[in-house]
Amino acid sequence: MNSSLKWALILIVLCSVILNIVLICMSSNKVPKCFGQSHPPPGKHDERSRVFADLTQEEYLQVRDYMLSQRDLDITSNPLAKPSDNYLFLIDLSLPKKAEALRYLDVKNSPKPKREATAVVFYGSKGRIKEYVVGPLPNPSYYRDVTQERYGIIDLPISARTVTIGEYAQMFVFLEIEVFSNLGKLLKESFDVDENKKLAPFEQMPRGVKSGDRTTWVSFFRDMSGMYIHPVGLEVLVNHQSPNTSRWSVERVMYNGIYFDSIEDLRRQYDNGTVEKITYVETHNYASLKPRRKPLQLGPQQHYAEGKRFSVKNNQVLYLDWSFAFGLSSLTGMRVFDVRFRDERIAYELSVQEAMSVYGSATPGMMMTKFLDTSIGVGRFAHELVRGVDCPYAATYVDTYRYIDINEPVRFKNSICIFEHNTGQPLRRHYADFFHNSYGGMVNSALVFRTITAIGNYDYMWDFIFYQSGSVEAKVHATGYISSSYLVAGSYKYGHQVAKNVLGNIHTHFINFKVDLDVLGVKNVFQTKDMQYVNTSLPWMPERYAMVPQLVEHQINTEQEAALRYGTKIPRYLHIASDQTNRWGHKRSYRLQVISFTGDHLPESQPEERSMSWARYKVAITKHKDLEQTSSSLYSQNNMWTPAVDFSKYIEDNESINNEDLVAWITTGFLHIPHAEDIPNTVTVGNGGGVILRPHNYFDEDPSIHSPDSVYIGPGTEQSCDNNRMACLAKETCGPVLEPFTYEGFAGAMKFEE
Repeated sequence: MNSSLKWALILIVLCSVILNIVLICMSSNKVPKCFGQSHPPPGKHDERSRVFADLTQEEYLQVRDYMLSQRDLDITSNPLAKPSDNYLFLIDLSLPKKAEALRYLDVKNSPKPKREATAVVFYGSKGRIKEYVVGPLPNPSYYRDVTQERYGIIDLPISARTVTIGEYAQMFVFLEIEVFSNLGKLLKESFDVDENKKLAPFEQMPRGVKSGDRTTWVSFFRDMSGMYIHPVGLEVLVNHQSPNTSRWSVERVMYNGIYFDSIEDLRRQYDNGTVEKITYVETHNYASLKPRRKPLQLGPQQHYAEGKRFSVKNNQVLYLDWSFAFGLSSLTGMRVFDVRFRDERIAYELSVQEAMSVYGSATPGMMMTKFLDTSIGVGRFAHELVRGVDCPYAATYVDTYRYIDINEPVRFKNSICIFEHNTGQPLRRHYADFFHNSYGGMVNSALVFRTITAIGNYDYMWDFIFYQSGSVEAKVHATGYISSSYLVAGSYKYGHQVAKNVLGNIHTHFINFKVDLDVLGVKNVFQTKDMQYVNTSLPWMPERYAMVPQLVEHQINTEQEAALRYGTKIPRYLHIASDQTNRWGHKRSYRLQVISFTGDHLPESQPEERSMSWARYKVAITKHKDLEQTSSSLYSQNNMWTPAVDFSKYIEDNESINNEDLVAWITTGFLHIPHAEDIPNTVTVGNGGGVILRPHNYFDEDPSIHSPDSVYIGPGTEQSCDNNRMACLAKETCGPVLEPFTYEGFAGAMKFEE
């Protein structure tokens, strides 16, 4: 073979190889990885975090099987159990006592607290509710009735139970027999409803006006996506107080703003033409969330150029100087424990407690509505998060298991997401113009721990955010659909019209967080700081005076003094402080900065107010007690008048809060006056609130100055990478390697039939 041919063949082979490489790269769904060095977070994961871990699938099954095997309890786990059955409704983690948990976490070779579960049984046949502690896990061998210990009452009344899937199934049958089958002509002419086309029910709460009541106004909506903003003008008051469904009845009816004593009364007047009729008019589905234009290009995406700077193992997260354990309660939702910065515990617990909304309306379904979501289950409805929409595509996703109103634990895939987030603004910066020309700054990159709960019409996005300055933020944003009512005379007092014959009802959201701060230990005090103007003589001109702002500091000594009500003047700076001082002699403390736009709280003269008494206070500080674990309860919604947990009693004894283990209960939220832009559904922008926990004299300087994200540029160093990694970013050939998109979120949806 001559040399020319040899080189020609070599050239052809090289061209073929290069072409194949190009084609492979073009057809690949993945961009080459960045070869920058990844730095895992400092520290090591600690197995002791599992003391706060949610129950595993196996543990749920162990508790269920153990409870079902106790013949003296005579209970069932059938999710379609009738109200008269004895039903195992809930299994959840029973948190350890704080002192035992701290000893286990902090003292070497200390015993691990017993791992136990709470089991809730609705005894329909006996007219009562019981709570049991079951343990130890794994392999439970005992159960203990803790109802009186927790609530001060031997038995909780069965009327306080939440409506179960089984009861809903019975109610749907009841409505079909007692309402739909008796109003055929009206339903067809008014709503175009027949045997092939139904209306969708949506219940309002509370269920009555006094303890023991179980009467519910059920409003009807068009059976289509976004049903919550398609009211039709028909509402019925159902009495389902008896566990025996044969005794249920329709007590009142409202049609087109007029009340009737019975279904028969409405039908008779409708047929006689003595009532103003609603005439069906076909309308497009303005509530649909289907896109109305084709996407042109993908929006900005987040990726980790040099790998993730956080780590998740079991139920613990490590991120730069932060570490915390996490869980997701079926009832209260998201919570974190043992929150540490630079290995110093900042908070023992930070958790969601309750989401409440109070409505106004001219129609009965919403006139008295006060939703208390813990009674349905805030965490219960944390479904799968959509990658790239609910959370960044490259976030870390965590599955959870829950056992509530079902007969076996259900896996909720990707129901928690964790990601580091560039907020798009500097955490701090300064450009020196006049002297010593330089620039110093730092991007605000923070870790976000998130879940989203879709509770009926509303979706709440819950975030705990960990900043490199040592601050933690707990916040909530609301989206989803507004609740609406049919437009009748007088409706404009209660909101704005948002569609044809549709009123968006005024309501106010109240959100309660629990903040158990442990600032350098469990012996803390509560301080306030503010300003006042003082008329001050000028030292260089004693005869002249000026109003000069001065610092005002107070220490608050008792729980009642520390119960800071909305509607009163509250000091702007609120601190949980230790007895230790920083380098400059000031008490090391953390500040509670509340961000809130709530409407007015329900007047205390109203009998239902006791179930939501926590919402009286923007901030309330109490002495920690293991039996004051939550501000609300599973039973608050359906027994508002005699609630199992009345938060105001926590501060009634007015205990000292000097050098004690303190807990802050924070209420935030916003007033929502619905408007046209809430159609098709509410956006998160501006609809939320929260609390920021900020170090205040806790450190001797801002701890973020030690962050590797800090940037410093001086004259002549503009292109240097030494103190500015951004200067070399354009030279990197980094790209994301993404997980395939999947979604299985409908697997955990409620089912009302086998």
